[in-house]
Amino acid sequence: MTKKLAQYALLTALALILSFVESQIPAFFAVPGMKLGLTNLVVLIALYLMGDGAALGINLLRILLVSILFGNGVSFWYSLAGGLLSGLTMFLLKHTNRFSMTAVSVTGGVMHNVGQILAAMLLLQTRAIAWYLVILWFSGIAAGAVIGLLGGFVSVRLRKALKEMTEE
Repeated sequence: MTKKLAQYALLTALALILSFVESQIPAFFAVPGMKLGLTNLVVLIALYLMGDGAALGINLLRILLVSILFGNGVSFWYSLAGGLLSGLTMFLLKHTNRFSMTAVSVTGGVMHNVGQILAAMLLLQTRAIAWYLVILWFSGIAAGAVIGLLGGFVSVRLRKALKEMTEE
């Protein structure tokens, strides 16, 4: 139990650090909402190495802490909507065993943007911003592909390192 708690804490801390790093990177092409999604790397790795519950818990804790530390009440709702929709979609796709980690990540990236636009439509009480999804789909696909490829690379090495640690 202590080992698992330490792993959760380590991944949550890593997600917070990556979120801070990402907040220091200027918006790509000066388009609001475009991000690399570095924190999704942690959620993806947790999903594949630790399971659904761990990934969900780490994701929710990250959303709460990032909103408190770097955001505001409105950013919390956007992040929560994006994170939950993205996470649910990634969990479902992973469990079909038909999609690669990269495909799961790409879908998660796109659905994160869908969740945020839906939250914006609800909070702003307008459908006029739905067109912005077209722009964010491209960023979600690109960022999701990069995060998925990186996630595959990192999880192979982490799985090997964790196995070696348990054998000692």
